[in-house]
Parts: sequence; structure tokens; C-alpha cells
Amino acid sequence: MVFAAPNEALTQAREVLAADPSPLHASVAHQVIGIWQRDFGDTRLALTHLRRARDLAARADSADREADVLATLGVALVHTGRTRQGLAAFERGVARGTGHTRARVLYRRAYAWWVLGHHREALEDVRRAVPVLRQADDVIWTARALTLRATVHLALGAVERAEADFAAAEALWETTGQEHDKADSVESRGLAAFRSGDIPAALRLLDEAEERYAKLGTPTFMLNIRRCEVLMAAGLAPEALAEADAAIRALDGIGGQSTRKAELLLTAARAARLAGDARTATERAALAVRLFAGQRRTWWETHARLVLLEARYAAGRGSGRLVADAAAVAERLASFGAPAAPEASLLAGRTALSLGRRADAERHLAAAARSRHSGPPTARVTGWVAQALRARAAGSTRGVLEACRRGLDVLDDHRMTLGAPELRARATEHGAELAALAQRASLACGGPRRLLVWSERWRATALSAPPTRPPADPVLLSGLTAYREIAARAEEARREGRPVPALEREQRRLEREVRSRTLHMRGEAPGDGHRFDVGRLLRRLGDEVRLVELAVVDGRVHVLLCGQGRVRRFQAGLLAEAEREAEHVQAGLRRLAHPGAGARLPLVEAAGRRLQELLLGPVADRLGPGPVVVVPPGRLHRVPWALLPALRERVVSVSPSASSWLRARETAPPSGGRHVLVRGPGLVSEGAEVPELAARYGRPTVLEGDAARVPRVLRELDGAALAHIAAHGAFRADSPLFSSLRMADGPLIVHDFEHLARSPYRIILSCCDTARFASVGADELLGLVTALLPLGTAGVVACSVPVNDAAVVPLMVALHKGLAAGLSLAQALRDARAALPGDAVHRATGWAFSAFGAA
Repeated sequence: MVFAAPNEALTQAREVLAADPSPLHASVAHQVIGIWQRDFGDTRLALTHLRRARDLAARADSADREADVLATLGVALVHTGRTRQGLAAFERGVARGTGHTRARVLYRRAYAWWVLGHHREALEDVRRAVPVLRQADDVIWTARALTLRATVHLALGAVERAEADFAAAEALWETTGQEHDKADSVESRGLAAFRSGDIPAALRLLDEAEERYAKLGTPTFMLNIRRCEVLMAAGLAPEALAEADAAIRALDGIGGQSTRKAELLLTAARAARLAGDARTATERAALAVRLFAGQRRTWWETHARLVLLEARYAAGRGSGRLVADAAAVAERLASFGAPAAPEASLLAGRTALSLGRRADAERHLAAAARSRHSGPPTARVTGWVAQALRARAAGSTRGVLEACRRGLDVLDDHRMTLGAPELRARATEHGAELAALAQRASLACGGPRRLLVWSERWRATALSAPPTRPPADPVLLSGLTAYREIAARAEEARREGRPVPALEREQRRLEREVRSRTLHMRGEAPGDGHRFDVGRLLRRLGDEVRLVELAVVDGRVHVLLCGQGRVRRFQAGLLAEAEREAEHVQAGLRRLAHPGAGARLPLVEAAGRRLQELLLGPVADRLGPGPVVVVPPGRLHRVPWALLPALRERVVSVSPSASSWLRARETAPPSGGRHVLVRGPGLVSEGAEVPELAARYGRPTVLEGDAARVPRVLRELDGAALAHIAAHGAFRADSPLFSSLRMADGPLIVHDFEHLARSPYRIILSCCDTARFASVGADELLGLVTALLPLGTAGVVACSVPVNDAAVVPLMVALHKGLAAGLSLAQALRDARAALPGDAVHRATGWAFSAFGAA
């Protein structure tokens, strides 16, 4: 009962003790309380009750009762870091127990061996226990033993054996009422799904397990660790770090198991390293090493040492000592059969290479490269990175490019198993080093075409394949509706000056629920974004259009000028300087949105000239007279390109990648030519352009007032030829897919657009911050515009900064006048800027809008 209904078991155990029980019954009651405290409470109290239970069992003269308590005590001692005492308790328990009881003791010692990282010993004890438990028809303990054996198999990389044992255990659990163990079984299946590379299934199963644990009221520290592992693999390292640190605080608050704290510290260290926080990674890993060493957990200590060494290397502390330490860790991990051994070999080889020790580097990198043909995707990528570094050290450009191609192909296959756009985008982080190695090799020994191919190979890949449509999930749809309602209520309360903390808490809860459901989606179609054809691009560009792709190699911007049947490369400035200048420009445009700030206009224009020199360099004079397509890296998508002097009078469009521009250019408009005009609430200008546009288009669909509600807006937008939305925009840097447009019934968020069968062919967003993005992964963008492009939108006009609402109206009217005359979005936007008054407010408003895509 202590696992099936822990709180009820605790209550009944206390009632037994209050009734002056016999030593035998008192022993059982104290053992139950000890188990509860060990797993869900204070381990110090657990030891007190379990020692009392042991003494009472001895008084009752029951050898099997004493053996059973000794096994429980052994687990508790190991979890508190008293490894020697715990193993001694197990020795006595095995000696005292007989038959069925002895098999249960062996199972629990196997669990302790697993906690300590002694996997071979764990498998041996389980091997001895399972036949006896089966013969005794002990379904619960047999299922526990099979679950444990599967978990050990996973630690050793034997996924198929683990899945077989998990399946057998789950079949047994279904015949019992052990709700805690059933939840543990679901959690274990989530771990197996993760080890086999199925991240959406892992997240779904771990969320289901958490719901089951919540009903039982039990802590979930092991589940926290496993979910953090999945989050890290999904590219969500900052979230994993926050969850691990929160779990550590909760564990400390109840005086919980020190073994679990050490594991959480190791998890936090890994997450911090992947998040680029070398200092935090070093601190957490160093403390984990000390705790594991004190607990005599060599397997775990070695893994923590690996993370510590990786954090030191990331902090720039590479040395001969680090090479030796990493090599020693690799050797020890290999002796354990740990799948992480290649990571340590890669670290040793990478460090040796940076020190010029070629022979040492080759030996260690060759060892790491052996993992490239088997194991989960991230392990194979480790192997291909090692192979690419070997080829670079040997001076083989072909070898580098082949290794990078093979490694990125592995990640492509993995990425397409992910259905959520966020996960697809963030997963590219695992290929960032391979992409960078290929770009360096192309720059050193290849022509501009090769550099263009590799610049495209891992740029905006989340947009390279059809998006996975969210399922007709009633829970997800009701969650979106509830989120919208709560967000609208919170916004109304803020306007009226009423307190909103409770509403904000509920909004955050619903946001987590919606996001969780979307992350469970599996990918549906294979990707082909890496099949980029330079010849096809050049044919589409023709002789008039120029495409300018900015490739960043080792912090320097290289400009690839495409057009007139060729690709040319030019060198521009440093990316870091361009980013700083872009921030100054953004700040200047925000100020110019307010009347009376006109004196700052010359400063903004000067910043635009500096930005042009950093980003375009000599290409500014080689663009020709025709249209220009700019393909910037993710970190530069907020640049107001129309502000740059060389682009100010041109037809300019922006695209996340050349591949994305090609697809937009080849997207056919829908039949029917429907026009949809939407006016949301609360605009200073009240969306004044909408009535005028309605008159221009004859009989468009106009949604305003109470008609501008999200469900109706989505129905009308689906498959429209042109949509114009005048509504307040809000960008969420912390959660970009919750960026929104305010409608009458609350926010229309990015996740809502994902339910469209086809988004509008052209869409104009005449509101602030709709062209803002979060740069994630290797070179990916998350935001409203990038959500629309894969859904069938060929062109978008949107704004990257807050603008003056009144000044937007004449810009939009002029823009639609150009569209009615048959111009493209980029052409119409260029002419609309020229038609505005010449004051600072209107000029800044025109610069703030960009045309995306190719319509």
C-alpha cells in the first residue's frame, strides 16, 4: 500500500503504532513510515524508523521480517550517501532471508547497485531474483524487477532489451492496483522512447506520468531528471536548468535523498553547459563530483567529471592536463560500457587539436568517431563531429564536407520525427558545429557556390518542410480557448487597475498546458530542405533580381551576391559590431515613433550608413538597379533594411533562407481571390485604414467589433488571397509561439495559425512587433511571420519595432493602392514609403516595415 496509496498507508501505519501492537506488527508499521519518509520526505526520519523496524523484527524472532527491513534500510542508507553501511545491511539481509524474501532482498540490492552505477552487479542480482519471484507468483515484485532490469539495460545502451522488459512489466502492472508503480512504468516507457530517439513520445509519456504522480501526491525528482534529459536533447537546455534547480530546492526543503540531489546537480550542470553558462556548469558539476565521490558512486562521479571538464574547456581552460583527464574519463566510461565514452574522447581529441598535439588528437578522435554508425542520433552526431575534426587535421576538405554532410543527414532524419515547429527549430543546435566546420572548409578551399550551398544547408531548416498539422485534439483546442479567455480577462483587469496575479498564474498554467500538448506532436513528412540547387536559384533570379545572402564564418560577415547566372563572395564587417549597431537603430526608430523626436533623425540615418558598411561592405555598389532579396542570419532579422542607403529607394524583400524565397516564389495564389480585412480593438488610430480599404476592394470580408473573434477570424483567413490585420501585436521573447494579435475575444497566437489548412497567400500586419523573431537553434527563427510562411503564405508585410499608429494609416492605404495596380508586396511597400510625408515620424514608420517572402 505504501506505493499504491502512500498517504493512506502512512495513516494506517500510525494507527497500528497507536494501538500497542506486537513487535512483529510494529516492525511492519515502522518500516512503512520509513519507506514513506525515504521516498517522499525526510531521509533522517526514514533511518530512525527503519532502524526501529529492524530492532523490532529481531525481537519478534522473524528472520525473514528482519531480512526484509534490512533491505529497505540498505536502500535508505545508500540514498543518504552511506554506501558502505548500506551494502553491509544488504549482506546481512541476504544472509538472513530465505526463498521468496531473499529474492525481494536481492531485487532491492540490485536497485542499490543501479543507484551506485554498478550495472553488472545489478543485472546479476536481478537474474537471481526474477525466477524465484515468478515461481512464487509475486506479480508486483516481478514487475518491479523487470522494470529495474530494463532501466539498467538503458543505462548500458541496450534499448531493445529494455523495451522488451518494460513491455513485460507493464503487462503485469495492468493486473494490479499499484498506482505508483503504474506511474513509474509510464515514466520508464518515456525514458525508453527518449533513448530510442522519439522525443515527442518521451515528452507525452513523462507528462502522463507526472499527472499520475500528482494524483498520488508524491514528489517526482527522478521524473524531473528524466524530463530534463529529454528537454536538453530537444534543445531546451535553459528550461532543463530551471527545472533541475527548482527540484534541488524542493529536495533540500524536505531533507530528501542526497543521492537524488547529486543526480539533479549533474543534470543541472549538463543543462548549464548546453545553455552556454560555463560558470554555473562548473559549479554544479564540481559539487556533484564531491557528492558522488562521498557516496562511492564511481559511475556517476565519472559522468560528473566529464561535464566538469567540458565546462572548463568551454570557459577557455584547455590544457595538456585537460587532455589527460578527459582521456582517463573516456577510458573509465568505456570500461563501464557507458554510452557517454565517445563524448569524453571527443573532448580529449578536440583539446589536443587546439594545442597542436596531432598524434594525441588523432588517437582520441578516432575513438570518438567509432560512435558515428550506431546509437541514438546525438551519439552519432558526436561521432561525425570527431570524424570531421580528424579530416580537418589531415587537411582533407573533401573528408570534412563528407563528415558534415553525413552528420547533418542524421540530424535531418531525427528533426523530422519532431512535429512541433519549436522543437524542429531548436534541434538544429546539435548540428551547429558541423555546419560551421563545413562553412570554414568551403571558405578556405571552395568557391562562392560551395559556401552558398553550405550556408543554406543548416539555415532556417524548420521552414524547409511542410509543417505537421496539430491533431484534432479537444484538450488542446479547449486549452487554447481557455488561454484566450483568461488572457483577455487579465488584460481588462490591467486596464481597469484591478489586481491580476491570480489571472496571470492561471494564464501561465494554461500556456504550459498548450505548449506541452504541441510538443507531443510527431513529424509526418521527410524533409528535403538540404537539397538546395544553386542553378535553380539563379534561373529564378534571372538577370534583374539580386539575392544577397549573409554568411557568418568565425564572426565575420561574408556577402554572397547571387544573380546574372553567378555567385560572388565579398567580405564585410564583424557580426558582433553589426548586432550592436542594429540595436542602436532599433532604439532610434522607437524614439522617432513619437512626435517631437525629429532631431534624432540624422543620428538614425548615420547608424544606417554604418550598418550598411558592416553588412554589405563593397556589395552596396554592386547591386544593380533591380529588386534585391536579403537573406540575413537569424541574429540580424530585426535590421530595418529599408534604412540602409543602398536599399532605401529599392524594391527589397527579406527571406529566412534562399530556399524559403524559392518556395515562396513558386507558391501559386489560391483560386477565388478572397480579401479579408480585420480590425482589432484598442488601436489609437482605430484601424482607420480598414474602412477605406473596404471601399477600395468592393465586397471584402470585414471583421471588426465583436465579429473580430479568433474562431471567425481563422475561418475567414484560411485560404484567402489577401488578408490585412490591423490589431495590437505583442512579441513574446520568452515564448515566441505565444506572440499574439489582439482580437475582440483575446489574443490570436501563433499556435492558432498552425490550425489553418492554408494561411493567406498575402498577409499585411499593420501593427507593432509582428516582424520580431526569437533566434534559436543553429540559425532558426520563431515568430509570427515564420509560422505563416510554411503554411502557404508567399508574402508578408510586417513591422519590427513599435510605430506611430496614426502614421501607419497613410502607409497602408498607399501600400494597397500599389497592390491594386498589380505590384508585388515589396514593390508596393517601396512606393508607399515614397508617398509618405517627409517628416521624421512618417519616415521612421516606413523604414520599420519590411516585406518578407516573394509575393
